[in-house]
Amino acid sequence: MQPVNDNSAGAIDARKRKLLFRAWHRGTKEMDLLLGGFAKERLDGMDEAALDAFEALLHIPDQDFYNMLVKADPIPDAYDGPMMRALLDYAAHRFE
Repeated sequence: MQPVNDNSAGAIDARKRKLLFRAWHRGTKEMDLLLGGFAKERLDGMDEAALDAFEALLHIPDQDFYNMLVKADPIPDAYDGPMMRALLDYAAHRFE
């Protein structure tokens, strides 16, 4: 059995805290609620690949991202993937 690398686990935890902060502090209240709520619920269960995908989506400007989430604009191929689909599902059921 290999020992757990505490530095690696600490780095992942720090990254998750940073992503959670970024998700809750977008600039618009709507995106704070959608992305922050999603991050709060799901970040702990994400592996490195999922964290990479979520972080990439956080670079999308708020208005563009919001329009994609409410299906006012199509999702560009570069952003269309499992993480975006999970966010779309979350957004669709968030305010039912």
